[in-house]
Amino acid sequence: MKIYKNISVFDESMNRIRNIFNEFKNVVVCVSGGKDSTVIFNLSLIIAKELNRLPLKVMFIDQEAEWEATIEQIKKIMYNPNVKPYWYQMPIWLFNATSQSEHWLYCWEENKEWMRKKELIAIKENIYNEVRYAKLYIKIPEIEYNNEPMCYLAGVRAEESPTRFMGLTQGITYKEITWGKILNKNKNHYTFYPIYDWSYTDIWKAIFTNKWDYNEIYNKYYMDGVPFKAMRISNLHHEKAVHALFVLQKYENNTYEKLVERLKGIDMAGKFGEEQYYINDLPFMFRGWKEYRDYLRDNLIAEEFKNIFKKKFDKLDNEIEYLIDKNEVYKAEVQSILTNDWEFVKLEDYLRMPKYACWFQFLKGKYKWDDILPIYRKNIREEDYGRLQKTTGR
Repeated sequence: MKIYKNISVFDESMNRIRNIFNEFKNVVVCVSGGKDSTVIFNLSLIIAKELNRLPLKVMFIDQEAEWEATIEQIKKIMYNPNVKPYWYQMPIWLFNATSQSEHWLYCWEENKEWMRKKELIAIKENIYNEVRYAKLYIKIPEIEYNNEPMCYLAGVRAEESPTRFMGLTQGITYKEITWGKILNKNKNHYTFYPIYDWSYTDIWKAIFTNKWDYNEIYNKYYMDGVPFKAMRISNLHHEKAVHALFVLQKYENNTYEKLVERLKGIDMAGKFGEEQYYINDLPFMFRGWKEYRDYLRDNLIAEEFKNIFKKKFDKLDNEIEYLIDKNEVYKAEVQSILTNDWEFVKLEDYLRMPKYACWFQFLKGKYKWDDILPIYRKNIREEDYGRLQKTTGR
């Protein structure tokens, strides 16, 4: 249930950011070039000016294979005279979801022709003993702010995911704040999401009302008829971003050609397009989605990853044994295979949907049978009720 105050989300977020600046000496704004981080940057810049906290510290971890329009937006931010830029163009690894033989883009590696030249202001050396993108957000503060409290401000919104909504409205991160994440409790390192309760309509209203610069890719999405909630700006080839390749050649042909030269599998994904790259209908020669999943696992996946997929799928098969409609899970596993998602990022995102998350929590003992019966009455065979209660002891 949402409880609304007699204040706009814009003004409430300004209050939140103001409070964060008063609590922390070290505040770093994370930007990606997307619409949400554009709003976070501009709100934070207003408060930093108000509190005499300029220049504003802004961080961007450059994944090399970025939209050209994203880099243009980042330049506008990073070369702002009121900004202290932390633009990282250093060696990191980015997963490549389009190839069974070249699993990584080794961003900014030596002796390679990069997608573009490095910026003069960029931080080019990786001193953080970490090459994975997501983990760097924890590792960087451990070096740069080892003995000092610090926090990031980032543009995550609860509207985009039911799981995200639960995570940002329950459980205390810092004092009375729920809308954040603990990075390192001992060192007092946090991430806060001051616009967590904004809608995408609030985002665009703020951008247009205040005439803020934004990423031009959104204009192309809009002209192409892409739904507002599906307009995502990200790296171009990881397991959750492959959809960008289906329009990359149309929006930024030069970027597409450079990425094809840089990384295997890109041209295949781009030419297949969404309808052919992802499988929505069961091929006629298979009796079910589980059989098709196992066929792909055994014949498409590289040998080094087969056991990883088999172990994960076997475990999941046991966990969903009592559910009648397993096909949606099998289909999600098929998509995981097609993107070579051996870390199961896409699959785990799918399984965080409430209908599955609740079930897995029940299996772990968090809920009793009577708690979940109303939810799963139609998806568990009646003859399995007793057997399930006996197996779980609840």
